[in-house]
Amino acid sequence: MTAVSVPVIAGTSAGAAAATAAAQGPEFLHGVASGDPLPDGVLLWTRITPAPEAVPGSGKGPDVTVNWEVAEDRGFSTTVARGTTTATAATDHTVKVDVRGLRQATAYYFRFTAGDAVSPTARTRTAPAADAAAPGVRFGVVSCANWESGYFSAYRHLAARTDLDAVLHLGDYLYEYATGGYPKPPYVVRQHEPAHEILTLADYRTRHGKYKTDADLQALHATHPVIAIWDDHEMANDAWSGGAQNHTPGAEGEWSARVAAAKQAYFEWMPVRASTEGTVYRRLRFGRLADLHLLDLRSFRSQQATIGSGSVDDPERTLTGRAQLDWLKSGLASSDAIWKLVGTSVMISPVAFGSVPAHLLKPLAKLMGLPKEGLAVNVDQWDGYTDDRKELITHLRDRAVRNTVFLTGDIHMAWANDVPVKASTYPMSPSAATEFVVTSVSSDNLDDILHVAPQTVSLVASTAVRAANRHVKWLDMDSHGYGVLDVTAERSQMDYYVISDKTRQDATARWARSYRTLSGTQKVERVNQPVR
Repeated sequence: MTAVSVPVIAGTSAGAAAATAAAQGPEFLHGVASGDPLPDGVLLWTRITPAPEAVPGSGKGPDVTVNWEVAEDRGFSTTVARGTTTATAATDHTVKVDVRGLRQATAYYFRFTAGDAVSPTARTRTAPAADAAAPGVRFGVVSCANWESGYFSAYRHLAARTDLDAVLHLGDYLYEYATGGYPKPPYVVRQHEPAHEILTLADYRTRHGKYKTDADLQALHATHPVIAIWDDHEMANDAWSGGAQNHTPGAEGEWSARVAAAKQAYFEWMPVRASTEGTVYRRLRFGRLADLHLLDLRSFRSQQATIGSGSVDDPERTLTGRAQLDWLKSGLASSDAIWKLVGTSVMISPVAFGSVPAHLLKPLAKLMGLPKEGLAVNVDQWDGYTDDRKELITHLRDRAVRNTVFLTGDIHMAWANDVPVKASTYPMSPSAATEFVVTSVSSDNLDDILHVAPQTVSLVASTAVRAANRHVKWLDMDSHGYGVLDVTAERSQMDYYVISDKTRQDATARWARSYRTLSGTQKVERVNQPVR
């Protein structure tokens, strides 16, 4: 339901959610969240457990009335909006409220109640007005959080920051595999639920519910609005419009049923507004400083190319789909924002891997979906759909679109790239945009796959990649962590942070590197210190 602003009403103090469901009444066991901030509003989320048997995915439990309120202060002495909705088994007892009528660029606090149960109190923030000359905007940036690979310490460290406007999640918020499927024993750090590979609506709901019990993830959602897109693992590995690498028709049912279940659970459990055609591609604005274009690169794509077929250049194959690509091109060309940020789940920069030593090609192939035969192209990225990329890059060049920055996840590595018009002649040919790729929160990268010390074997591979790809200014194949993107009129800067050990709940975080692109340059350069 849509919120209605109300006169100032004194609120009661917030209580903490119980740790387990009590027989006498409902409880908020999965935290609270907000997302997709607008200048006048934000989307609020929670999940109520109305009875002990009403666990995620069960389809059990009575309808329950849930109240929500938004205030200017944590003590709720100045309440600005409130309302009531009903949580039912039809939506797995999740609650989503699209609150409007709020002030621009303002922090608010919110909570939910149901009977005597009171949710945790959470903080959110609205965006600047569309025509505001915002002095700056700062995002946390994350991707690829596999429950079984490790703990979500990156989320905890982002939750501890008080300087973020929002957190951008670039996909693989969860993983679909069975216990022990990825990573293999004995490297499973903790077991997810259900133990089998998720296929049905109940399965996807259960897996989302398990993730939302993580304390670090709850802390992130309770502190910052999250802007999320999906990649493949929210459905199944290497998903495309008609199937996935990790889906066997017949044995695992019809793909259309599985993907519909996955998307339904996603929109139930995530603070995300569904957009065109029920997908996640949409656009958010942060004053005249930045437009954020968010892409869905799974729902409309053609099947990944067959190795050796030469079809990566086939103009009939698409990564974005015609409608989404036209929407993106139009939005980029018409934007009056200084910066055009594009959230893309897979890397747009071209990368050749032929110079990587033979003994490292196999683990890199496993990590990045490269052909095991050694052909140097990642067919799951934009490299596998070169006609779409060429059309987009040509559009940026021909329409003189400046300051386009691609923000990317997916491949469990950190990169800082120029996006060349023609890679083979770069740097003699120009750069059309820049790209910052963040590493994984916990999902395995090169040292995890090889079971070697970080920053040892990978240095050989990264040196070879940079030598063969002059537009790649930096990459880290081993670390886990997050990024902080700081945007001002003069520059966009990505600060890369790494965590000490993903297998430890108390992992520390440290700054590793920073790169920026100055306004008008379309190139990245190293910076010797973070913005904070």
